[in-house]
Amino acid sequence: MRKFLPTHATTVPKDAARVFHGVIFDVYQWQQALFDGSTATFEMLKRPDTVKVIAVKEDKIVVTEQEQPNTGVFYSFPGGRHDTESETELQAAQRELLEETGMTFSNWRLIAAVQPEVKIDWVVYTFLATGFLSQDEQRLDAGEKIRVVLKTIEEINSLDKNANPRHLGKDILAGVRSTQELEALPELFRY
Repeated sequence: MRKFLPTHATTVPKDAARVFHGVIFDVYQWQQALFDGSTATFEMLKRPDTVKVIAVKEDKIVVTEQEQPNTGVFYSFPGGRHDTESETELQAAQRELLEETGMTFSNWRLIAAVQPEVKIDWVVYTFLATGFLSQDEQRLDAGEKIRVVLKTIEEINSLDKNANPRHLGKDILAGVRSTQELEALPELFRY
């Protein structure tokens, strides 16, 4: 259940009809009045939102080195789909972090929420987790191979394209030189 939606996010209109139901993506259509008085069929995709976690442990960032079917190895922050309707974004982020790393943290803040594509009803939420509490076993999905590594912000920012850092959200870390600066980023919404 979405608790926070970024300003200017585009969502599927309430009167839209779902015309295709996929495993991840659904397609919605609706009739839209145009400026000249005519109407046209408009269309939009919808998919589960994504949650990502930048977790700080021992003054380093928790990073996952992942491999999934049909992909090579890539670096990512822990996270995944917010596909349980009863969960808030925060609960989904806490669940994903626990599943992928086995870690729990006491302090959570939403530091970024973006809609990557205007024609897809989909938001990527990035949380900052601090106050490491415990480490347990990973609970990975069948299609996941994940190794947890701790990296400094400098190490993350120095990863080149050959390391495939596609899911690290370097935009959030741009200009951030320390975990103290990261922890000073403003909170977008209080859960």
